[in-house]
Amino acid sequence: MNFLLISCKKKDPYANYNWHTIEVTATAYNSLSSQTDGDPHITAFGDSLVPGNHYIAVSRDLLKKGLSHNIPVKIEGLDSIYIVKDKMHYRWKNRIDIYMGLNVMAAKQWGRKKVTIAYGIPKKP
Repeated sequence: MNFLLISCKKKDPYANYNWHTIEVTATAYNSLSSQTDGDPHITAFGDSLVPGNHYIAVSRDLLKKGLSHNIPVKIEGLDSIYIVKDKMHYRWKNRIDIYMGLNVMAAKQWGRKKVTIAYGIPKKP
């Protein structure tokens, strides 16, 4: 008699990352013309923002700490993993901006708060 075993367990796509934590100020933003310098759906990295996806923008000082384009980020108080898809103006320091699509009320309710984030840096092969 032969048996075929099938596993439903999904592989963790972030298993090959080293995770680092830092405390930052977190605000929220929307893809609205009034909140951007140019096209509200195109990021400073050239990516297109899609409402419903989990993206963040980071202050440019955090880029130097490893929070660069497409890095995964876990945000204290939120369940999803967010991806760095945008960068903020040079005036901001130690800050992330959480993308909330077109939901202005959700962004206002988030407000501004200090949170701990964990960000993943890919392990060297």
